[in-house]
Amino acid sequence: MEMVKCGFKTLAAAAGETGVSCRQAERIYKRHREGGDEALVHGNRGKPSNHRTDTGVIGRALQLCRDVYSDFGPALAAEKMRERDGLEITASTLRRALVSAGLWKQKQNGNERRSRRAPRKRFGELAQFDGSPHAGIEGRGPRCCLTTMIDDATKARLSLFFDEETLFGAMTTLKMWIERYGIPESLCCDHKNAFVLTREPADAELLKGTTKPKSHLGRACKKLGIEVIPANSPQAKGRVERNHGADQDRLVKELRLEGISTIAQANRFLLETCLPQMNAKFGRPALSDEDAHGSPEGFNLDDILCMEDIRKVSNDYIIRFHARLFQIVPEAKVKPRPGDAVLARTKLDSSLTILWKDKPLLAKKVNAIFDEHKYAQ
Repeated sequence: MEMVKCGFKTLAAAAGETGVSCRQAERIYKRHREGGDEALVHGNRGKPSNHRTDTGVIGRALQLCRDVYSDFGPALAAEKMRERDGLEITASTLRRALVSAGLWKQKQNGNERRSRRAPRKRFGELAQFDGSPHAGIEGRGPRCCLTTMIDDATKARLSLFFDEETLFGAMTTLKMWIERYGIPESLCCDHKNAFVLTREPADAELLKGTTKPKSHLGRACKKLGIEVIPANSPQAKGRVERNHGADQDRLVKELRLEGISTIAQANRFLLETCLPQMNAKFGRPALSDEDAHGSPEGFNLDDILCMEDIRKVSNDYIIRFHARLFQIVPEAKVKPRPGDAVLARTKLDSSLTILWKDKPLLAKKVNAIFDEHKYAQ
């Protein structure tokens, strides 16, 4: 503007250099002629913003962070203050206030960088599966394991608490997923013996032509047409791993605020309240409108999602299974001979069915130590 005033530059050239329109350049030049350089400085510079958060609100928020939300992050604390305390404060404002008060320190990310895999395009094309053992109920209840399935395309998730990371928990979660959405095309899980067997095949398996033995979960997935993809590293199933990090921070505090102290209460809160909110907040539409889930019609999930073991019939028609003895009753119409192999099927409700040639075998429990059921059929 000083060069324009001295005649060394036209106003149009000055407008082009400053990136403003000619009309705006005229206004700026007028202010410069009347007030000099100081007239070009914005009038609100150095003054507090008209949209700033009231100091009383910030003070109350800091007090809540000291008393109630001491280990909450700024985003989660701001959300809970809005829901539970009726206090409107943004996460960025709360973060700056916490940093100034010495109550929050920004976490540093690791130096390692990895390229991200593009998500699948269809809902149900790939579901990531994993368990997270941690003190989800803290000191109010037992240590437990959160088993989670999450869709790779939409981030839709299903989680349940169990005592430990077991095959029972994995199959229960998979069954609930199938009942809600359908049968996924593929399942990505850990290299764990409960999920994916890594041992060499036994001699009996080699005689049957089995070169890659399958776990109970792998056998069930094969019957349902689900491809099991073993993950060679935590980063290979990073979506569910990142959810574990959020659950071990966010979900633990949600359960604390609700006063939950048992696994049954935690699962009820998850299914009825927490998961619908998380799916609505963090979910996203798939790139394709096509649903890749298969229909569960025609499948008996109770007979597929179960544990199956082979047992031999002894010379006295006794079947031994998990320290229990079962006597094949003489009245049985279908009865194997000694040395024949029978199938012991344990369902998710802990009921036991003994099969021979795909037909139920009537057997009576003979050891009195285990007398919760009279017959296994």
